[in-house]
Amino acid sequence: MLSEIHMQNLPRPFLKWAGGKGRLIQQYIPYFPSYFKNYYEPFLGGGSVFFYLQERQAPKAFLTDINAELITTYRCVRDHVEELIYLLKEHETQHSKDYYYSIRTTIESTELKKAARLIYLNKTCFNGLYRENSKGEFNVPMGRYKKPNICDLSNLRLASVALQSAEIERRGFEKVLSSASNSEDFVYFDPPYYPVSTTSNFTSYSRYAFNENEQYRLRDVFVELAQRGVQVMLSNSDTSFIRNLYKDFHIHTILAGRAINSNAKKRGKINELLVTSYSIKDYC
Repeated sequence: MLSEIHMQNLPRPFLKWAGGKGRLIQQYIPYFPSYFKNYYEPFLGGGSVFFYLQERQAPKAFLTDINAELITTYRCVRDHVEELIYLLKEHETQHSKDYYYSIRTTIESTELKKAARLIYLNKTCFNGLYRENSKGEFNVPMGRYKKPNICDLSNLRLASVALQSAEIERRGFEKVLSSASNSEDFVYFDPPYYPVSTTSNFTSYSRYAFNENEQYRLRDVFVELAQRGVQVMLSNSDTSFIRNLYKDFHIHTILAGRAINSNAKKRGKINELLVTSYSIKDYC
């Protein structure tokens, strides 16, 4: 077991992200392939799985997402972390309600400023939720944090080191078909979840909605990769729709926490699904 001191020296996600897998990693460990050379994560988000695997297995990583500002931020953490830290310290010094809403409407001119803006808003907005309106504008209200950790110096530097060998690009999930080709490749899909009810239909982390048709497209990509022998894993909601989509594969149940709900009483434990193209007994 890793010591507490060692754990403090491991990189963690530098962004809070709806549906982030940080608290689920321990349940995921038994389902990760025992061997692979290349790791692909087409729905990058907070990158919890990447940071866990990078420290322990150090695969060549290919990290992608459709969110342009998210990809810009990862690249800046990888390539310009000290300049980014300088800008974040400025945000930290000036943080207030008026400042938050001023920055929320600001259109930054450089990639570094865009990255610092995203991290600042992410650390100070409601629940770390990333949401855009139809115009691509970030529209989440400010959270109620007394002392938000806007500039986490140590972790940003650790994350920068972990990202040094990663290729980071803005791409749709289906583009993974042009790269992953055999059993030495491991692809993890963490898409916007299929809603478990009409009131939980949050699938738009960007202006691009992830609807039912997208879920079908993703399933088809999963099937194509599996047929190539690629090791594929996918997380999604525990619904009859998702179970039916992936009925030909190995479906595992994960106990997760539901943190985002305006009604605190409706937050709590809920089942999620983890789908693998491979049988776990083959990897023990």
